[in-house]
Amino acid sequence: MREIIRFAWGISSLGDFVVAMSEKGIVALEFSSMHTAMEDALRIRFPEAELERSLEELANVMEIVVGVIDDPATDCELPLDLRGTPYEVQVWMMLRDIPVGQTTNYGALAAKLGSRDPRDVTAAIANNPIAVIVPCHRVIKKDGSISGYRWGVRRKRLLLAREQRATER
Repeated sequence: MREIIRFAWGISSLGDFVVAMSEKGIVALEFSSMHTAMEDALRIRFPEAELERSLEELANVMEIVVGVIDDPATDCELPLDLRGTPYEVQVWMMLRDIPVGQTTNYGALAAKLGSRDPRDVTAAIANNPIAVIVPCHRVIKKDGSISGYRWGVRRKRLLLAREQRATER
């Protein structure tokens, strides 16, 4: 029996997004206004799965995700189904340990992993398929400047600013 991955599109203050879920949890949360291209990308990423558009079944999840996007300081208890190499999953789990309103840099993460090459960490972060909930936006350059973000530097700046405001309350 083929795995079923349900997905739905939503609209947030940072633009259109798609959430895809397996039976275990979220496998993707990505910003995109190109619905067809993103759905094709999901089919390529999960070639053995049957993808089903399921807005009604994911309505509660979508509501929670919109809340987390609007206020990334909100605790998100949604289950995740992290799929990547063991190294990528390790990096993604480390990202979840970065406190709200704080940032780290690629080199610091690499050092925690026992590596001196931050490029490996950068590559793992670039492959993160779960925006905001796996907070790769909290990783910045060593000099404190904001570097690239899979879903746009503008979104990264907004997420960091929202977290900063939330911690100042």
